[in-house]
Amino acid sequence: MTDEPTPTPDQPAAPPAPAEAPAPTTKPEIEYDDFAKLDLRVATITQAEPHPNADRLLKLQLDLGELGPRQICAGIKGYEEPERLVGRQIIIVANLKPRKIRGEVSNGMLMAASHKDGDDLTDVVVLMPTRPVPAGSSVS
Repeated sequence: MTDEPTPTPDQPAAPPAPAEAPAPTTKPEIEYDDFAKLDLRVATITQAEPHPNADRLLKLQLDLGELGPRQICAGIKGYEEPERLVGRQIIIVANLKPRKIRGEVSNGMLMAASHKDGDDLTDVVVLMPTRPVPAGSSVS
């Protein structure tokens, strides 16, 4: 039962309540088997420097333990200082097909959280383990 009065024939009905804001859109659902294809690993950053041919990229050299050294390019310049990243551990997608980005090979992708205000990217936060673990450790 509602507290709203029932309209009479000489009284118009109250306007409908405003619709709720639409839910944020997400990417399409995937099956567990699709997720299981990702090889997420902990990597230790051994070197970090600005990408020589890109304004928003850093070039990172990584230690992935038994998987060996690796280089990735990441769009985090302006959000992270290269010298502060050295020695830190990050989470990467280790089985992403390598590709050249502005002349440098990127062999993986780091995981980061990002926030947008409309179309403007306002913050990027690199995801890191809360305590040290061996380089190359699996993430599940």
